[in-house]
Amino acid sequence: MISKEYKRLLIFLKPHLGLFGLAIVCMAFSAVFDGASLGMLVPLSDKVMTGKPIILPTKAPLFIDNFIQSMNALEPQTLLNLIIPVALILLTFKAVFSFLQGYLMSNVGQKVIRDIRNQLYSKLQTLSLDYYSKKRSGELISRITNDVKMVENSLSYGIYDFIYQSFKVGVYVFIAFFIYFKLAIISFVAIPLIIFPIVRVGKKLRKIATKSQEKIADINSFLFETISGVRIVKAFGMENYEIKKFGSQNRDFYKLTMKSVKRVLLLSPATELIGSFGGLFVFYWAGKEVINGTLSFGVFALFLGALLSTIRPFKKLSQVNSILQQALSANKRIYEVLDTLPTITDKKDAIKLGKIKKGINFEGVWFKYEDSQVLKDVNLHVGPGEIIAIVGPSGSGKSTILDLILRFYDPYKGRILIDGINIKDLSVASLRSKIGIVTQETILFNDSVAANIAYGSGDISSAQIEAAAKSAFAHGFIMNMPQKYDTVIGDRGFRLSGGEKQRLAIARAILKNPPILLLDEATSQLDSSSEKVVQEAIDTLTRGRTVFIVAHRLSTARGASKIIVLSDGQIVERGSHDELISYDGLYKKLYNLQTN
Repeated sequence: MISKEYKRLLIFLKPHLGLFGLAIVCMAFSAVFDGASLGMLVPLSDKVMTGKPIILPTKAPLFIDNFIQSMNALEPQTLLNLIIPVALILLTFKAVFSFLQGYLMSNVGQKVIRDIRNQLYSKLQTLSLDYYSKKRSGELISRITNDVKMVENSLSYGIYDFIYQSFKVGVYVFIAFFIYFKLAIISFVAIPLIIFPIVRVGKKLRKIATKSQEKIADINSFLFETISGVRIVKAFGMENYEIKKFGSQNRDFYKLTMKSVKRVLLLSPATELIGSFGGLFVFYWAGKEVINGTLSFGVFALFLGALLSTIRPFKKLSQVNSILQQALSANKRIYEVLDTLPTITDKKDAIKLGKIKKGINFEGVWFKYEDSQVLKDVNLHVGPGEIIAIVGPSGSGKSTILDLILRFYDPYKGRILIDGINIKDLSVASLRSKIGIVTQETILFNDSVAANIAYGSGDISSAQIEAAAKSAFAHGFIMNMPQKYDTVIGDRGFRLSGGEKQRLAIARAILKNPPILLLDEATSQLDSSSEKVVQEAIDTLTRGRTVFIVAHRLSTARGASKIIVLSDGQIVERGSHDELISYDGLYKKLYNLQTN
């Protein structure tokens, strides 16, 4: 019986069973022609080279016996003239099928890699933000790169060798048993001695493989953090510290790899040594039969050749278990992602959000990250076209309110309504299509300026992209770039200043033209002159829209129609700027601290 883990590994083959089956057929033909080519040793050694008749040690079926007698009746030269073209044909067919089975299995392996990576990436895109809060980016990247490569090895080499080498062993064993049944049984007594160390080492390799894959995930995560944070590393002079830290992790991975290599390499000579002992024993036993004249030299050569030819396939098969054990470990990690269910999903009959007429309500909303309470009994109404600013100390839950509107997370108590409809009843796609966002941490992609502005807006013309850039006061610096709107801005916008990144993000929100706008201190990265012009663009952008502004700088909040003040996850004050100043509460205290 195939274990559940093996079945889950083989599931990836299902879409390519036709190609895989064709590869197996080619493997079978290749193995048969390999054995047939070896069979040419008999007439060449007996009739052609020594001029002696072919003698089998046991009685063969009548048609084989007749065939042998007909070859014995031929002159050596006549038989040689027949053997050469037949041997050439057999070798040609063997070469063709050997190429085809290798090519087809490589094709299957690469297609499986493509499919798994697509499945993993698609799955990651469907998972909710709470999943990412528990996983490191480097670890997830390792699943798509290193773990998938392990599975590909099991298909392109492991399963391939298991099937092909099994065919070859089957052909050679058939030849050996057909020629000399009794001696073949004695010879293959060594097989259990070969299988035992294969199984035992395989179990250890699986444990080592799991640790190795976890370690390479650590390395990927470390690389991602230090390369993306290279400015901080250099600014604090931590290059040597990070080099030593990487060296330590790399050394641990090296040790695990060498443990695996040592065990894999020990299998080959061990199985070969056992096989060689068996071969020497057969050589001695059968040699006496040749000397006594009860076995011809050619038949003995074929028997010994078939027996020795099983050594290489057995060596390959000894490595198959090692490869498969490593693949099963990787496969488990892949399925950990594929089996994860997103916490944010559409209901079966999800409603598509239309034009917003009544506004947004928070009713008794409570939210926590795992065991950390963030929001407590938040009640809030924001009418259509109203601008609300959210202020408060760091960690009070300001940005969490925006995340809940976008339904990145769901509250564990209470509800959020848009036009009286619980956002859990809305389709996620239609909800987010109505929302534009500009965050304090600007996220841009390693693509052109135009592609970054048009991100999420579908089929957009160049004129519309340019108009959005002008509204965000970004057109000027874009036109000074080498390829203007076609300039690639580097990883996370590495080639841009903080203010330029922010203006591109604002242009992206302007182009989307959403009825709900979320601004998380959208001007925080701008200098005074840039802030003034971009604030004018934001003022234009916010007209007629429902706007939530997370304001760390309270000067940003002054123009809002309503301000709510959060403290320890609760709304402690609400009102206009002038009203909150008159209350002499937390807002006034924060305002006085900022304005000195």
